[in-house]
Amino acid sequence: MSELHDVAVGAASERIAASLREAILSGEIAPGQWIRQEEVAARLGASRLPVREALRMLEAEGLTEHEANKGSRVPMLGMHEVAVVYQMRERLEPLALTESLPHLTPEQIAHLEQVQARIESDEGLPEFLALDREFHLMSYAGCPTERLVSTISRLWNATQHHRRAFMLLSGPERRWIVNSEHRLLLDAIRRRDAVDGERYLSGHIRRTRTELAQHPEVFAASSS
Repeated sequence: MSELHDVAVGAASERIAASLREAILSGEIAPGQWIRQEEVAARLGASRLPVREALRMLEAEGLTEHEANKGSRVPMLGMHEVAVVYQMRERLEPLALTESLPHLTPEQIAHLEQVQARIESDEGLPEFLALDREFHLMSYAGCPTERLVSTISRLWNATQHHRRAFMLLSGPERRWIVNSEHRLLLDAIRRRDAVDGERYLSGHIRRTRTELAQHPEVFAASSS
């Protein structure tokens, strides 16, 4: 009976984590916002035990942080913290791509092409953010070092809000730059050229970092 109970709690925790993860990544739950266990439990029809476990799962993914005697909230990063996270990405993601390239299958590369085609169809900001994330993380799918890939995923989670705010400010007319950089990266991936891939990818990430630094209002909005 205890084993069945644990399985049920585990399934409920996964369901709650998936719901909260989507709400955080979509911006429905904003940086700095507290996540009340009792409210989540009531809204999702669950007890507080699987909610607590779900929040632990999300904390491991970098989507929430826990403060003693206060609870869990979505982390709120300042301008310098975001700049450091982007510099970490500039160093780690080219390494992940280099490790991934020899192992990417033709099917995975074809999927990258399909994702980029959808990005270029200009489906709107929520779709763009989801597809852009899928494009980059899929390019690391061949990386055999799970620790590296999970670290990168946490860094993406930490800056999702700032990417959304930045894209809202820059507008869809600026996406041609993203598409051009993605196409260069895709060409290097097709050729399995690690040197070009690293150069294009690090420049792609660095451009976003430097442009974000020119928009302090993005960070002011997240601290309100």
